[in-house]
Amino acid sequence: MTIDIRDGSAAQSDIKAGRRVLASESEALSALAGSLGAEFAQAVAVLAALQGRVVVTGMGKSGHVARKIAATFASTGQPALFVHPAEASHGDLGMITPGDAVVALSNSGNTPELGDIVAFARRFSIPLLAITAKSDSTLGQSADIALILPPEPEACPMGLAPTTSTTMMLALGDALAVALLERKNFSAADFKVFHPGGQLGRRLLKVSELMHGGKGLPLVAPAMPMAEVIVVMTTKSLGCAGVVGDDGRLQGIVTDGDLRRHMQSDFLALTARDVMTPSPKTVPPSMLAAEALGIMNAKSITSLFVVEGDRPVGVLHLHDCLRAGVA
Repeated sequence: MTIDIRDGSAAQSDIKAGRRVLASESEALSALAGSLGAEFAQAVAVLAALQGRVVVTGMGKSGHVARKIAATFASTGQPALFVHPAEASHGDLGMITPGDAVVALSNSGNTPELGDIVAFARRFSIPLLAITAKSDSTLGQSADIALILPPEPEACPMGLAPTTSTTMMLALGDALAVALLERKNFSAADFKVFHPGGQLGRRLLKVSELMHGGKGLPLVAPAMPMAEVIVVMTTKSLGCAGVVGDDGRLQGIVTDGDLRRHMQSDFLALTARDVMTPSPKTVPPSMLAAEALGIMNAKSITSLFVVEGDRPVGVLHLHDCLRAGVA
């Protein structure tokens, strides 16, 4: 469907409203960042010491934000789940164990549906962290640590619809999750464990997962005649051959480009040493495939030898990255 917006007055009014909302929420996030202090550090310390999970809860719009925060914790190495406060009152309190911590979201801090979760946490000495705008609220007073949102107005012109407040809650959840993963030294390799699928998983593939190795490795001796080198290159179908000395170290590489540059009447009488490009660019097997692809693009080459201690263990070809969806 195509909508005609040539009537500029309505369109400009819409754009103005959108910009006003974004500016208002941006200011609120700046205020939130400036308000972080000892309580935030204490909250991260409590989460880092957990033996169990982070149980995130909230009602209404805060509940939707809580679900996302729980998902962010889980995807960054901290086991977490969302518990609906109303369902908690009808049996789901059993999902919360003594080794857990509860993170409860409520802008007003007086959401009645949270009452049973708060009481349960207090009864069994389960750490209770609150994200609320009211420090003197029931939730704010009951919590072990209360992260107080700054008193910023909602972006809604009536000041009623949860907009700015939920944006701050979401951002504060992200801040907790990222501070926690940094404290735990959570790495890209760890991240891949929880993100094996989709574009993100492909970006986190390592060279070792895509390279050709073992019997598929095209290796030749420095003194091998080019007639035999060409046979190796053709058989392995990688467009190159690694020149390896008696000590097993990679001395050079022979590529299709090297063949063209040395084509002459006595070409087949030359040796691999005569034709090779010495000291070729190499990568370790632990490197991300995306980084290796960047090297190939920057050097205008189509393959890289993968080495450990200068000894070749594989070959990564540009086509391997493309087939795997690495970009």
